[in-house]
Amino acid sequence: MANSDIAGLINRVAMGDRGAFAILYRDTSAKLFSICLRILKDKAEAEEVLQEVYIKIWQRSKTFAVGAGQPSTWLAAIARNHAIDTIRARKPGAEAMDEAYDIADETIPDPERQAAITDERRRIENCMRELDQVHAHAVRRAYLEGLSYLELSDELRVPLNTVRTWLRRSLLKLRECMQR
Repeated sequence: MANSDIAGLINRVAMGDRGAFAILYRDTSAKLFSICLRILKDKAEAEEVLQEVYIKIWQRSKTFAVGAGQPSTWLAAIARNHAIDTIRARKPGAEAMDEAYDIADETIPDPERQAAITDERRRIENCMRELDQVHAHAVRRAYLEGLSYLELSDELRVPLNTVRTWLRRSLLKLRECMQR
């Protein structure tokens, strides 16, 4: 189901449309159930929590803002947070809570992706070492810390065009180094 369709259903639910609520449940409950099950690891408990999630969706549908984000993300956040709150209510040890957050947070890269990121970071640092120390400092300040060319010019006490030249040449050297 498209996010625009889900948003329309949520808006209809906010107006008290029970038919829209039934369609929303039918079309989104499988995904929300899988989120609850993945966090809670118990089918019966996940089913119970899912029903509570839909009560919250019914109650909070008026607070859903169409332009604020994806409706599927909004629904998933309600399910995720309620499942985690259920674990908290059990008062588990810190280890179980950390595990629940790790399972629920899909943004954590898997070990293979983490190794690739680490390798890429290492390659970038090696290439940065090949740059002149002042130029490497300028690249870090501009592209990692967000300083403008003008701020860098003032900080380094060099003309603005010199900063531009340093950064352009440094980026070319970095690209060449990374392609090796």
